[in-house]
Amino acid sequence: MKAASLSARLDRMPMVKAVAPFAAGILAADCFTLPLWFLAGAFLLSGTLALLLHSQSGALVMLLTAGFAASQLRDTAHTLPRGIYTTYELTVEGIPAERGRYTSAEATAVAWRDPSDGTWHASGDRIMLYADSLTALYPGERIRCRGSVRPFRGGAESYRRLMARRGFAGTLWLSERTLIERLPGRSSALHLHAVERMQRIGMRDDAGAVCRAMVTGDRSGITQELRTVYSRSGLSHLLAVSGLHTGIVFALVNLMLWWLPLLHRGHLVRNLLATVCIWLFVAAAGFSPSAVRAAVMCTMLQFALASASEYVALNALAAAGFGMLLWNPAWLGDISFQLSFIAVAAILAWGVPLCRLLHTRRRALNLLTDALVISLVAGIATAPLVSHTFGTVPPAGLLVNPVAILVGSIVVLGGTVWMILPVNWLAPAFDAVLSGTAGLLNTLARAAAALPGGYAEYTLGGGATAGIYLFFLLTTLAAWSFEPKKSVHLPA
Repeated sequence: MKAASLSARLDRMPMVKAVAPFAAGILAADCFTLPLWFLAGAFLLSGTLALLLHSQSGALVMLLTAGFAASQLRDTAHTLPRGIYTTYELTVEGIPAERGRYTSAEATAVAWRDPSDGTWHASGDRIMLYADSLTALYPGERIRCRGSVRPFRGGAESYRRLMARRGFAGTLWLSERTLIERLPGRSSALHLHAVERMQRIGMRDDAGAVCRAMVTGDRSGITQELRTVYSRSGLSHLLAVSGLHTGIVFALVNLMLWWLPLLHRGHLVRNLLATVCIWLFVAAAGFSPSAVRAAVMCTMLQFALASASEYVALNALAAAGFGMLLWNPAWLGDISFQLSFIAVAAILAWGVPLCRLLHTRRRALNLLTDALVISLVAGIATAPLVSHTFGTVPPAGLLVNPVAILVGSIVVLGGTVWMILPVNWLAPAFDAVLSGTAGLLNTLARAAAALPGGYAEYTLGGGATAGIYLFFLLTTLAAWSFEPKKSVHLPA
């Protein structure tokens, strides 16, 4: 173990060293506020020292100051009034989800009317819209209604903090009595076409609902019973198009295009085709924020594959994270961003080297073993954060997650092929395959949820969570500080 070896490897990953102080500056901005003139002066002074004296301390302070300033500049107050009964004009985002006695959907407040003088004010705040069972909501529609925006109430404190970090101003209740009129709205043609295309297969019941949720992000058919089963089994991340699904498409496309690098400039063609497929899938799923962030990460990783080095891939991942935090520093507090970043970082730092070690030992490629290793690494790495945020520890999910991801990959692949290819005459075949596969996934989730001790409610404290991840970080740095053994071959 040598510090020089660790320093040499970190020098190969400059973005990994840059993203840490930048993120620390964003976290510091949540605790206190500094004048912008002070931040600008500190940034210029530290940047000058770093440039002229090649000072690493100056570069560290410069990045810390940059994160602090980016967070303060991006932190804008909500424009919607809270607790005031008035008129709003809203745009329904995504596909509304039926919750039994009510329907929920994300919405953007386009404008609101000042009740004192009757003037309209533009807005862009996001809210959670709840409608009773008699009031239908349609994706992309614009509505004008009366009501009052209220802060999130009930549930866990971590959920309220999560919604605030995602930029939601509050909640609004809608009924036939408060609905004024429906206006011509906008819609994502590709997303709605994907939902309609999946409905043409004819899948019914829970299997069809799960398949539509995994491929297009349409969770309107997910029942409360099914949502509870997936939550207790630790497989709820499969029901929403997120970084996992984007990663599945990323892996499947590269697996199917493995032969392209054998041709002249084939690796460039593979990278281009894989990137296009990733973003088409995200567009068909409605450009959910978690899927978009995962697509950015996968795009950076795609062009890092040519190096065949996990260090270059980690540097590309850090560059993607740096760019996204520069664009929106609030994403650092978003649980989906944290889970995606930690999972991918753990896979690159531990999963890929472990798979390579197993390959050298058994001298054969086993996709099932690789999926098991990578899934376990990602599950263990994200378990402390899940416990801290959601207060749950699903041990059964760690065991069944590798199999569930493999089964879910078939669902995602089959649904994506159906959306792309004009093969309507094969609808019965797709119905049989996708219904059977999604049904198997539901059976696996129900079996895992029924296991004794497979689900536990436990909230890990903030200090304990930070300590665990600090231990993970130190263990990773210690592993990188070992020099690989060199073999010397003497001439005969």
